[in-house]
Order: sequence, then structure tokens, then C-alpha cells
Amino acid sequence: MEAFLPAFLLAYGTEWLNLIVRWLHLITGIAWIGASFYFVWLDNNIRPPKPGSELANKGVSGELWAVHGGGFYNPQKYLVAPKELPQELHWFKWEAYWTWISGFSLLIIVYYFNASAMMIDKSVADLSTLQAISIGLGTLIAGWAFYDLLCRSPLGKREGLFGSVMFLFIVAVAFVLSKLLSGRAAYIHVGAMIGTMMVGNVLMLIIPGQRKLVEAMQAGKSPDPIHGQKAKQRSVHNNYFTLPVLFIMISNHYAMTYNHSYNWLVLAGIIAAGVLIRHFFNLRHKGITNWAYPAAGLSLLLVVAIAIAPKPPVKRLAAAAGVTDVGEFSQVQAVIKQRCASCHSVQPSQPGFATAPAGILLDTSEQIHQNAAKLYQQAVVLKAMPIANLTEITEAERELIAVWYEAGAK
Repeated sequence: MEAFLPAFLLAYGTEWLNLIVRWLHLITGIAWIGASFYFVWLDNNIRPPKPGSELANKGVSGELWAVHGGGFYNPQKYLVAPKELPQELHWFKWEAYWTWISGFSLLIIVYYFNASAMMIDKSVADLSTLQAISIGLGTLIAGWAFYDLLCRSPLGKREGLFGSVMFLFIVAVAFVLSKLLSGRAAYIHVGAMIGTMMVGNVLMLIIPGQRKLVEAMQAGKSPDPIHGQKAKQRSVHNNYFTLPVLFIMISNHYAMTYNHSYNWLVLAGIIAAGVLIRHFFNLRHKGITNWAYPAAGLSLLLVVAIAIAPKPPVKRLAAAAGVTDVGEFSQVQAVIKQRCASCHSVQPSQPGFATAPAGILLDTSEQIHQNAAKLYQQAVVLKAMPIANLTEITEAERELIAVWYEAGAK
């Protein structure tokens, strides 16, 4: 008991840390994405002032009127910069920085602190904890390096070709990770890689470019418009990255995607759908409505959903499953006790878990019967549980659970 208590308190404390940091990540992510979406919408909706008007003479390239919260707003955008630098200038950067900081902290708390459960799947690759974490961190660094170099290359000026190459690169990374890490960890690291590209754009290009504009004005010089152009390019990239990253953020709830044998291809289809849907809205902000894009995106999602749909139950053969007394609850309960209850218990014995995942308890026969459908879905249909097959459940044991459930879970 003395040895158990510190381990339990550590796991419990880590769970609270997970909750608080995840909450922070959600809050800052909403702030960053909200600002990003708003400014892209603003750029696409501003209209140039009349030639010779007061606004045009001031160097305003576009403006619009809006009403919100009971007030009228009149944002204006200058072609490069106003003639005089205002005394108070608002910067949008900490939303991005804290989204990445909190997201990377979650990687450490959820995945790196418990890599054996969350990152390593020995049926995929028999890695050590150090190897798994190194692959994860290497993905973030290599992803940013490749993306940044591609942006700076001549290909960076050809939007369509650049987008295609980046898409293929992300899919290739997803494929490689799916052969090294658990499906869930592979997905989250693809998302973390894209998120690192996005915050890298803010930290390395957008904010430094804005600083150079301000510094030029403070020195009484005309700002070089190239800085604004580069920042705009990266901002647009971030806009298209957003929907794929948001999906990956919630993907851990949907094992049907990351646990599929072709999980990298599933992710590719969902990312492509997100980009198509985002492109529709970007065009619509400019006054162009092309329903072909959301139709293509939704069709792609439908194709993915159909392709990964679980096969309907078939009549199972006990002999093939290697079990006797098919459907006997005592056998099922023994399997669950050995393979599932170490996590799904009032007091989990599996290191790294202070409470049962999703609150599902499998200690008693009543709890097992109550959660029979979820047990069947996760252990048989999706094969998402046990996480990374930590407890080494066999196919015969999964088959036993299937036979029991399909016979009425009595």
C-alpha cells in the first residue's frame, strides 16, 4: 500500500495537470484560430475606397463596415503602413505561442510521460521509450525544416503546386509514423507537426516581418512591402492547415480512424476534405460561391466512412477461436479481468492511470454487462482497447468476447 500510494498520487496529479493544460490549450486555440479566421475573412471582404477619396489619399487599400455587439465598426487596411505610427498598436502573437506551448505540454504529459501505453504498439514496431519519443520530436523538427525550406524555394511562389507537394509530404509522414508508432500517437504527431509549422510561421516570419515594418517607420523610412507579402503567404497557409489540425485534436476519440490498418490513408482523405471545405469559405469571403468544393469534401468524407465501416458480424467458429464452452460468461470475465481491468477499475493497477479511461469500470459482472456494447465496440470491432495492446490480449480472446456479445451478452 505504501508503494502504491505515491504512484497513485503521481498518476492522479498528472491527470489534473492534463485537465488544466488541455483546458488552456482549448482556450488559447480558440483565441488563435478565431483571430486567424477573422483576419482572413477581413482581408477577403474589404473593398477599396473610391479613387481620390480621403481614405485613398491616406493610403488605405480597403475598408468595410460591420455591426456587432450593438456597435458599428469600420476596420481599414493600409497598403503597406499608415503615414504615422499610432501610439498604441495591438499584436496578435501570444494566442499562437500559448496554443503551441500548451499543446506541446500535452504531448509530454499524455504521450511522453506514458510512452509505453500511448506511443508504443509492439504489433507495429518494438520500440523503446527513448526511440518512440525521439521519433515524435524528430517529426516536429523535420516537418518545420522541410516546410520552411519549401516556402523559401521557387516552388513557394506557385501556390497550387506548393500545396500539392505539402499534402504529399504530410501523407508520407503519416505513412511512416503509422509503421513506427501506435495509430493514436501517429495521428497526434502529424497534428503536432502541422501545428509547429503554424506557430513557426508566426514566430519566425509573421511577427518578425511586422517588427521590421514598425522599425522602418520608427526610423522615418518607408517600410518594405515584401515583409507584409511574406507574412500574408504564411498566414494563408495557416488558414488551410487549421481544419486538419482541429480534426487531429479530436481524433483520439475516434479509434475507427487511427486504428484502421490504412490509418494514414484515412487521415489523408480527411485532411483533403478539410482543405476543400476551407477553400470554399475562403472563396465565399471574396464573393465567389462554388459548391463543388464542399460537395467534394463531403463526398470524400463519405467515401472514407464507407471504406472503414466495420464488417457486419459473422457466425463465429469456436474451434477457430481456440475457445471452449462458447459464450460462457465466466471465460469472458476472466479475459476482462486479465486484459482490461488493470485500467478500467476503481483503482487502476496499470502505471500512468489514476482513474478508469472514459469512466468505464469493469470490476464486477454487473459493470461488464452494463458496458457490454462499449466493450464489444472497442475490443472487437475497433480493436482500440487495450491501449496499444498493453496487456497483450489475443485474437482468440477478442473472438471469445465477440461470441459472447453476439449471443446476447448473457
